[in-house]
Amino acid sequence: MRGAEEEEVFIQKQRCALEAYSEQPGMTPEKLCLWRLLKICLVLNIHRCSSEKAKAAALSFMPILSWLPSYPVKKYLFSDVVSGLSTGVVQLPQGLAYAMLAAVPPVYGLYSSFYPVLLYTFFGTSRHISVGTFAVISLMIGGVAVREAPDSMFMNINATGSNASDAINVELRDKSRVQVAVMVTTLAGLIQVTCLNHCLLRFGFVAIYLTEPLVRGFTTAASMHVVISQLKYLLGVETQRYSGFLSAIYSVKAVLSRITSTNIATFLLGLGCIIFLYVIKVLNERFKKKLPIPIPGEIIVVIVSTGISYGLSLSKEYKVHVVGNIPTGLRPPAAPNISLLPNLVTDSFAIAIVGFSMDVSLAKIFALKHGYSVDGNQELIALGLCNFISSFFQTFAVTCSMSRSLVQESTGGKTQIAGLLASLLVLVVVVAVGFVFEPLPQTALAAIIMVNLIGMFKQFRDIPSLWRTSKIELAIWVIAFIASVLLGLDYGLLVAVTFAILTVIYRTQSPKTSILGHVANTGLYCDVDEYEEAAEYEGIKIFHSNSSVYFANSDLYVNSLKEKVAVCLSVWKQTETLLWGKCVKHLLSPDSV
Repeated sequence: MRGAEEEEVFIQKQRCALEAYSEQPGMTPEKLCLWRLLKICLVLNIHRCSSEKAKAAALSFMPILSWLPSYPVKKYLFSDVVSGLSTGVVQLPQGLAYAMLAAVPPVYGLYSSFYPVLLYTFFGTSRHISVGTFAVISLMIGGVAVREAPDSMFMNINATGSNASDAINVELRDKSRVQVAVMVTTLAGLIQVTCLNHCLLRFGFVAIYLTEPLVRGFTTAASMHVVISQLKYLLGVETQRYSGFLSAIYSVKAVLSRITSTNIATFLLGLGCIIFLYVIKVLNERFKKKLPIPIPGEIIVVIVSTGISYGLSLSKEYKVHVVGNIPTGLRPPAAPNISLLPNLVTDSFAIAIVGFSMDVSLAKIFALKHGYSVDGNQELIALGLCNFISSFFQTFAVTCSMSRSLVQESTGGKTQIAGLLASLLVLVVVVAVGFVFEPLPQTALAAIIMVNLIGMFKQFRDIPSLWRTSKIELAIWVIAFIASVLLGLDYGLLVAVTFAILTVIYRTQSPKTSILGHVANTGLYCDVDEYEEAAEYEGIKIFHSNSSVYFANSDLYVNSLKEKVAVCLSVWKQTETLLWGKCVKHLLSPDSV
């Protein structure tokens, strides 16, 4: 059976033949009628092919159309409902918390936990990842927002009092930072949909240079930045938020300089939340096979700390900083502030790359575990549309979250219906009960953020294993970590990718070479220096190089070849000399005449 493209080519050829035939002299009315009939048939066939192409394109662009009509309600619905509600319970406090990292009011974290999740249900190909706010991306956006709208731009000239917040027009500052975050998100979404998907920088490029050691080193450094940024909320001190070069060091220095003014009530509440969340995390991990669903420690912390804050009037009596005003309802769509675009291109590109790499890597992990496939390019389009379209509703950039994805998968989620239900749960809070969380202490959100990063810090365990397996991969991990901590996440990522490219050049210029030997009773050929079982064939040398030969490594290749087969060459020369000697002696002997 012909494919769609081959069939269209065939039809076009037939049409050209008919056109040529119709122009021949001596066409009778019968022949002309037959020609017109054949032409109508071809047109109908072309329309059929076009409709098939349109259907295939629609199914590719919106994967939900391919699986929703055959959705097994009795088999999957209950599991998706339980998973969706469980994920939504986790997504709600994380949305509030990660808005702090993005330097925007908490309600925008709820918006970012609703619109993108809803859109991913229609455009995404993964069945298990949970799209929404993520600590690393939120921190990168917060860094840009603070750089473009620093506190110094919004000082109240006539303000009095010792409190630093009294000297800042917070409302105007937050409005400006929201505009920056929205514009970054719009641009990042455009980059993901257009440049990365249709230009030379396709998925293969991203996958090659954003290697696992690079991503893990980068995300570990980002976790360090996140924890440092939350210290002031945990201790209840007022400090400036830094971004750019050495921002982590300046932030730690600022917190330590104000540590004597720590708010004891804030610190004790935050410390209690951290201990409780850590214990819950350990229990969920230890008894995950026995628990039907994980214990929702985060929502428990949010509810209890909100109740304590409201009952004891912590904000008024003990000066504990709380979330504050959460407007009810959704905001109308609005266009981003295009005037901010020139300063945000580089940052948007970095956010687009990091967001996509996190999304597709986690999607492929779950796809491999559950035996289905994900389309990398479609994931890129889906994530880009989630960011671009949602930005018109005042959201900041999102990607998938490992902690929420694990909750969605471990609670029995089968499809993105679970994600849809999670987003609807957030919608209910935004529309109806958002005001309930206004007394929520910021230190409780800081505790949620810190405990969620425990898994990221476990990536330090990569160092001993990489030391044993590959020193170059270890160097990539360490450079990505150090550069991102000291230079900031944007320049750190650039340095890490540049170093990764240099290691590729180094590996091709200095390839590993070896002499292979045959392992008895197998079809394997291994390095004779590393495997005692490998034995060479007598009189044969099998030379192996792990890189292709080109101008930069040709001399090294030849020298290594000569070095590895030097013994064989010396034996060959001795044998050659002996043979020639025998030949000459034979020719000069009287018997040969």
